[in-house]
Amino acid sequence: MTTPALLPLSGRRIPTLSPGAASFPHHRATLRLSEKFILLLILSAFITLCFGAFFFLPDNSKHKRFDLGLEDVLIPHSAPSPPDHKPQRGRDLMEEEESLRDKIRVDHERALQEAKEKLRKSRDELRAEIQTEKSKVVEDLKKKKEVPKPLPPVPMPKVVGVNDGDPVEPDVKEKRDKIREMMKHAWDSYRQYGWGHNELKPLAKKGHSTNIFGNSQMGATIVDALDSLYMMGLHDEFKDGQEWIEQNLDFSVNAEVSVFEVNIRFIGGLLAAYYLSGQEVFKVKAVQLAEKLLPAFNTPTGIPWAMVNLKSGVGRNWGWASAGSSILAEFGTLHMEFVHLTYLTGNPAYYQKVMHIRKLLAKMDRPNGLYPNYLNPRTGRWGQHHTSVGGLGDSFYEYLLKAWLMSDKTDTEARKTYDDAIEAIERHLIRKSNGGLTFIGEWKNGHLERKMGHLTCFAGGMFALGADGSPDDKAGHYLQLGAEIAHTCHESYDRTVLKLGPEAFKFDSGLEAVAVRQNEKYYILRPEVIETYWYMWRFTHDPKYRQWGWEAAQAIDKYCRVSGGFSGVKDVYSSNPTYDDVQQSFFLAETLKYLYLLFSSDDLMPLESWVFNTEAHPLPVLHLANFTLPGSQAQR
Repeated sequence: MTTPALLPLSGRRIPTLSPGAASFPHHRATLRLSEKFILLLILSAFITLCFGAFFFLPDNSKHKRFDLGLEDVLIPHSAPSPPDHKPQRGRDLMEEEESLRDKIRVDHERALQEAKEKLRKSRDELRAEIQTEKSKVVEDLKKKKEVPKPLPPVPMPKVVGVNDGDPVEPDVKEKRDKIREMMKHAWDSYRQYGWGHNELKPLAKKGHSTNIFGNSQMGATIVDALDSLYMMGLHDEFKDGQEWIEQNLDFSVNAEVSVFEVNIRFIGGLLAAYYLSGQEVFKVKAVQLAEKLLPAFNTPTGIPWAMVNLKSGVGRNWGWASAGSSILAEFGTLHMEFVHLTYLTGNPAYYQKVMHIRKLLAKMDRPNGLYPNYLNPRTGRWGQHHTSVGGLGDSFYEYLLKAWLMSDKTDTEARKTYDDAIEAIERHLIRKSNGGLTFIGEWKNGHLERKMGHLTCFAGGMFALGADGSPDDKAGHYLQLGAEIAHTCHESYDRTVLKLGPEAFKFDSGLEAVAVRQNEKYYILRPEVIETYWYMWRFTHDPKYRQWGWEAAQAIDKYCRVSGGFSGVKDVYSSNPTYDDVQQSFFLAETLKYLYLLFSSDDLMPLESWVFNTEAHPLPVLHLANFTLPGSQAQR
């Protein structure tokens, strides 16, 4: 072997190789290529083996999670399995696989057989099966729900005049019986075609709903009609409604509803049904719903939102309302129901919420003493200066008067607020037409619009109801004002072809008490004119009010009745009108109830003992001389 030579010390020591060693680097490169080749061969063999296993071995993973022996890795054992157990374990796995395959095959054959049997069944049989399954699910959910907390016992207000009212005169009794028959037709049609839905489409013969009830089927017609059924002696129908409410009325739904509409129709209807019948279920349901409405008051001012989601409690206002405002007639029409809720539950929150609204309004400036229809719940400022005793404003004034009446005339603050408001209305909104008709216009930005809505016609009854107790001995004046409004509204009916009143009518351009615009010529089974007839009858017993009421009842029966119920009409000036195909829930709650009361004697629902909410649901006068409402001033 050649020994490497050394360079001089002056330079770096670098080994040098003999000529025989020159081939070493080349030999080393050849060795690296061979190693790579062998590794590639091994890798390709491994991949081939894996693919073979994947495609040709049985796929047991579909049957058992750990069939590939992974349980020894993923599941800890106290001790490893002895080597001689492995053959036995393999046989066990194979037997288990076979058993699973057999089970899957049996299940598959059973499913095919069931499918064949289903296909042989009729559509009605399938629907019945589905409904049965749904009912089972509902029942299971109900069983899981918590039992509601019992309400505290409170003295029941004296309930009088519930089952009376038979008129002495045979012709009047005949008319009342006709009204009861109309009620039965409306109810039976709803029962057959729209049961459980909010309202009825009487021509299409199916359920109907509007956005005020959200997307839920809450049986609005059932709740709204209960007290009318009870008063008319339709007790079998009343029981049907009660059973539906007990079994189906559920407020734990993801639905955005109108606080105002749900309060006057549902809470008012349920409370009235409770007071009339004494059935606890109505009181319990009313309180359950009221609790769902309370989150609507969570605003910077305490003025509630117009709508609230019953499930989430999130509130908002109508998109069309002026500057995101709440509506006077909506947040101002809660007092009657909420006072009764506090009375029945002992919870002061309801009373305090409505009293807070009253106090806030009392502090605010009012243009010309008038209450604008819009109030922003965030800022506490008025929106557009639009004042109306019709839509958007109406029932605010009604509830001021009725709060006083319901308190057994002890809520003098409510009475004073009502009197001041009516004085401003009379000064700025009430006028006489050239033809001598008294009407109530609308105030818009300093200008009086000489138009009156059907909704405004309730005011005749309100003026009569509030006449007794008026300041400065004005009782006779307000009773006369009520009579004049009743006459004007009758004229709006009498000047149409169908003898049914339009939605709105004008007093200018030579036209009086007549609708001008096409979209104001419809009649949707509204009650306000008949409501005023009834109040005027109670306070004067002038027979013309029964005559006018009977004219309206005949017109409704002639032009609005169809085989599937009653429908509104689109043009009261047409001899051949088209239908709107909606039987409103308020037709059963209000229109037919006021007609029935009009042809009953005064001992049915005497006004000394009952106050009707704005949906015609009667609530008893609370004689609170020996009882203080929780949360009231005296209590604090």
